Amino acid sequence: MSKTEKSVFETLSAINVNDKVEQKNKLTYLSWAWAWAEVKKNYPSATYKVVKDEATNMPFVFDPSMGYMCSTEVTIKGETLEMWLPVMDGANKAMKLEAYEYDTRYGKKTCQSATMFDINKTIMRCLVKNLAMFGLGHYIYAGEDIPQDDKSVAEKLATPKKITTIKLDIGDDNWEKVLKYVSANKELGLTKIGENLLTKYSMTAKVKKEIAKAL
Repeated sequence: MSKTEKSVFETLSAINVNDKVEQKNKLTYLSWAWAWAEVKKNYPSATYKVVKDEATNMPFVFDPSMGYMCSTEVTIKGETLEMWLPVMDGANKAMKLEAYEYDTRYGKKTCQSATMFDINKTIMRCLVKNLAMFGLGHYIYAGEDIPQDDKSVAEKLATPKKITTIKLDIGDDNWEKVLKYVSANKELGLTKIGENLLTKYSMTAKVKKEIAKAL
């Protein structure tokens, strides 16, 4: 890779995915179809694989006491990364072969048994999480609102412009202007007049005292 060529992570992590996500139970989900299409647009040779249990040839591993786990592998430009995700219900409780109850502050709740629909949904969510390891939507998992590149721009736009003030001294060219302003706006009071003047002038304590006397 040349010094000017961006890495896979730099390229994918700079993509803003905000308009392709949905919120559910305080979690953010990215459309797997869009995510995979975006990766293929940037890296046509990218591939993914659903990892199967060698013993059963099923697209998950299962433990009676813990539940189901799905895994995927993604390969982009020769690099392969693996990700895994448990099969969970809407409350993010691990789904098992049989439904079970659990205690909450609001009383007992039931986690339903897992179905193939739940398995399939988890596989695709796992794929999205896998793609985040390569950068796509990574900022969401990191708890950020926008990609780093966009953040840099946003921070620049949000940075207040430095205000250049004029140093005010007693008797200088601006002194008479200030006194006239103070005289014409006595009803504002010293505090407000001071705030207004400080948006344009910088002044010492001595100058502030003289302005106060003018009121």
